[in-house]
Amino acid sequence: MPQTTLYDRTGASVGSVDLSDELFAAPVHEAVLHQVVTAQLAGRHLGTADTKTRGEVRGGGRKPYRQKGTGRARQGSRRAPHYRGGGTIFGPHPRSYEQRLPRKMKRMALRGALTAKFGDDAIKVIDRFGLEAIKTRELAGVLAALNAAGRVLVVAPARDERLEMSSRNLPTVAVIHADSLNVVDLLQADVVLIEQPALARMVEVYA
Repeated sequence: MPQTTLYDRTGASVGSVDLSDELFAAPVHEAVLHQVVTAQLAGRHLGTADTKTRGEVRGGGRKPYRQKGTGRARQGSRRAPHYRGGGTIFGPHPRSYEQRLPRKMKRMALRGALTAKFGDDAIKVIDRFGLEAIKTRELAGVLAALNAAGRVLVVAPARDERLEMSSRNLPTVAVIHADSLNVVDLLQADVVLIEQPALARMVEVYA
């Protein structure tokens, strides 16, 4: 069973903590990770882009000129695509970019991401943050004591308003609940800082 150091809010070691084999010693399948990341990023695509076809643009009710006798090609509408102000050919329309994946595949990718981060020594466990008020400076001090630099993903066991509000002005810090983990946020983080009570929730949901 993998183990890691347990820290307090001052950055001092207060013991060790056992980690779940299912989450932190799982096989890492790069192909599955790639597919899940691609699907997750595609799901964030709003798909609200829209263009008007020649049947939707305004105007074009009369022929630009008569059918015969002008020496030019016949035209039926000023809103044809080759006219200025005309419709768009094969333009984007609102649609969903969602890619459906099996639940087992997403769980496999999540476990692989946690295992990869643990292998890179990017997993740190803190006993508790213990913020007494909403103070960004206090949270920044805790992160500095833990040497949590770069992009930090904080995994909280449940909603913690003081923790979430204190992190809002730290652009490289994100707070996520233990039951809402996703592969993209895990892979993008330089440090994954887990509050100790969140480990049990992670095992309950993902193991």
